[in-house]
Amino acid sequence: MTTGEELSSLNARSIAVGSDIDPASTLSVIIPALNEEGGIADIIRRVQAAAPALDGVGIHHLEIIVVDDGSRDRTPEIVATFPTVRLLRHPKNRGYGAAIKTGFNHASGEFLAFLDADGTYPPEHFSALCRIALAEHADVVVGSRRSGGHSEMPLVRQIGNFIWSNLVSLIGNQRVDDPASGMRVLRQSALHQLYPLPDGLNFTPVMSTRAVHEGLKVVEVPIPYRERVGRSKLNIVRDGTRFLKTILWTTMEYNPVRVLGMAGLAALGIATAIGVVITALRLEGVTSLGPLGVFALFCALVLGVAGVSIFSLGATFNYLVSLFHRKHVREGLFGKPLFNPSLDQHFGGLGVFVGLIGIAMAGTSLILSLSGWDIARLWLWLVVSALLVLVGLQLIISWILMRVLEKLSERDLRINQEMGSVLEDNTAA
Repeated sequence: MTTGEELSSLNARSIAVGSDIDPASTLSVIIPALNEEGGIADIIRRVQAAAPALDGVGIHHLEIIVVDDGSRDRTPEIVATFPTVRLLRHPKNRGYGAAIKTGFNHASGEFLAFLDADGTYPPEHFSALCRIALAEHADVVVGSRRSGGHSEMPLVRQIGNFIWSNLVSLIGNQRVDDPASGMRVLRQSALHQLYPLPDGLNFTPVMSTRAVHEGLKVVEVPIPYRERVGRSKLNIVRDGTRFLKTILWTTMEYNPVRVLGMAGLAALGIATAIGVVITALRLEGVTSLGPLGVFALFCALVLGVAGVSIFSLGATFNYLVSLFHRKHVREGLFGKPLFNPSLDQHFGGLGVFVGLIGIAMAGTSLILSLSGWDIARLWLWLVVSALLVLVGLQLIISWILMRVLEKLSERDLRINQEMGSVLEDNTAA
């Protein structure tokens, strides 16, 4: 079994051997393998057979790296029978993403690729992916199973991929057809923007999410897809939940308001719908509510305050993220804003307006109650006035906080501008 020292030695020999070839015309194909003795030899031969087609599109050197991720069968022994294939081994299973990253760390080509060892993805299409990468200067080229190619994907996984596709497209504001595809070609120079990436099967959807938010050029190319023979290592429920969580958390690192803002707006929408119904009933003379009505009112109050708070939190986080990435928040933070112009700029005025309406309603209700109106006629308006005052206060507090963060995000830009003007004045003098 290969130790850490042996891995370093392998890498050193690779650099020595590859020193006479041009990395810019080299494709390093990473094949992660875990107990794939039944198919690993076939996929290696198919990758090797793709070399002439790759040469035809300008990729003149092919490097194949198999990363054995703690197999307990004959996978590493079979790989060792291919003298031109590099074998790297993890002493124990570390995960699909970890195996690919190990391959990336030991690859010598500018163009990196990976595909599964079970024969589900067609290495014969690597030339098509590389041609797009070269011709369109793409950073990431994805072999898409959902772009028109023949696919044998089971229905349950088609549904899952449909969900991930639309989720990444919605929160990234860019169409992504197959964020979970396990066949890709990417530039080694893009890794700095794509990392960090997870060690598990959620490696690919997180890569797609980061690529979109980092502004990398992503192109999807249709490929056929075969279902693997034998049991899949993908657990629909466990890995599906992990996909969802990591996509959302990755987006939070770049454009939090895309996630929290939409959640807040959804809560406000539900609260508004309930409020309209209750108000309509009140105008028709209904002065009391049954159990369901009281519960609906409770939901409207909670969702109203929570919706504003969640939306404000997302907008505030965007300013914190801008400080971390040293970018001004108006630049879009690696993704288009939820509203353009940004809605948070109006939080202060909107908060004052909403708060004054609440105060006016409360004052009017007080005057009417002192004039003899029965509380049954006024309780709803008092409840609504309290909601409006609290929402207005939340908006004002959020506006103040975001204006301070905005000034901090502008600080470096203003320093550079003012220092530049000082230099220009000294030069002119």
